[in-house]
Amino acid sequence: MINKYEKLLAGLDDVDWAGLTHAYRSAHDVPGHIRTLCGSDGEAREQAFRSLFGSIFHQGSRYSASPVVVPFLARVAVVGPAAAREDTMWLLTRLAVDWHDEYDVTTGINVTGWRATAAERGPAELLPWCEEQVAAATDADKRVQAREMRDWVAAGNSFDPRWSALQSYDTALTELPGLLVLLDDDDARLRTRIAYLLAWFPEFATTSLPRLLALAAREKDSVTAATALLAAGLTGPSSTTGDITPYLDAGDPLMRCAAATALIRLAALHEAPVGPGPLARAVTELAAAARSPFDRMTDYCDGDLHTHIERTLHTLPTGPDPTVESAPGPVRFASP
Repeated sequence: MINKYEKLLAGLDDVDWAGLTHAYRSAHDVPGHIRTLCGSDGEAREQAFRSLFGSIFHQGSRYSASPVVVPFLARVAVVGPAAAREDTMWLLTRLAVDWHDEYDVTTGINVTGWRATAAERGPAELLPWCEEQVAAATDADKRVQAREMRDWVAAGNSFDPRWSALQSYDTALTELPGLLVLLDDDDARLRTRIAYLLAWFPEFATTSLPRLLALAAREKDSVTAATALLAAGLTGPSSTTGDITPYLDAGDPLMRCAAATALIRLAALHEAPVGPGPLARAVTELAAAARSPFDRMTDYCDGDLHTHIERTLHTLPTGPDPTVESAPGPVRFASP
């Protein structure tokens, strides 16, 4: 490992990785992959990323090792090797929100609902059921299996994917203050990646919203600016309408498209003061974008512009006059 990054990964060997799990059981191999991210071998680094994606984020599942990896990835994203930082931000985003950014773009994430659902299947709620399974086991093998499951849950784990995913999300949430420096990074790709990540943390909006709006206002890279503007619309309260609406007159059509998407999301909030005039403008901008797709697109909805527009329009307020009183409620967050 390169000496300059030894301090960056301080504490890596203090973790009992063998006692944690990922998709292939013991997570003993995780620290080696993280060290490889900070090495000079590009091919080995790419393989390490593939291994981490396939183990701690296997087909969207998260495991006991997944949230423990997050702080180390956050350090690499901020001050790690240039070749590793963008991919690290991608992995952080996936650990936090799975692939839900592909279809939750128009409304953002309903974290409150997610927490309520996950709490119903947390370790404390599952442990009594596990004890019942131990008591009901009729032979030695089943009793051993039931005890192993009970001990695993008693150690603070849950086999419900909504609960395990929330652990990674919450760990990423604690790392956001340190990641904010990326909003001023020299690399536009990293500015884009942090703006995109912030879009999925409404609980952090008091801190992130003014920074996202400031980035949208000063940013020269159109994709980065549009990403930040839409992130502000996804996380902001109804009062964000006043900050977003002027961008319907922006010279850059991508910024107008981002503003239109953000305003339609805000209109889905019952108290949002979005009148029929701005909503009609927003629909017009999305229709224009559908007719003339952009050369470069934000990563929302996996970069699929037409699906992005379709899902946005489905959340429009209904009725003869698109007012906030007739707006539908937010789409619920699907289990991660």
